[in-house]
Amino acid sequence: MDWQLLGLSFIAVFLSELGDKSQLAVIALGGSSKFPHAVFLGTTGALLLTSFLGVLVGQGVAEILPTNIVKVTAAIGFAIMGIRLLSSNEKEAEESENN
Repeated sequence: MDWQLLGLSFIAVFLSELGDKSQLAVIALGGSSKFPHAVFLGTTGALLLTSFLGVLVGQGVAEILPTNIVKVTAAIGFAIMGIRLLSSNEKEAEESENN
């Protein structure tokens, strides 16, 4: 087993999941539930399943496409999302200044 890869993937998922809307939903469900263990098991199962599907899709794509193409495509996709987020924030700021 590649322990460095295991640690890297753990840290990446842990940091990316901190404070997102799914964690807030879990907090709300756990706080209002009489069975917090059920909330824990349900959310853990969901994260495991989505991670498993991501690994399967990633492995399938890696067998079809070269790694460099996958990395470049992902980088371009993230850049486009970042630009769109920045431009939408600028538009919202301009609209709030005009009101």
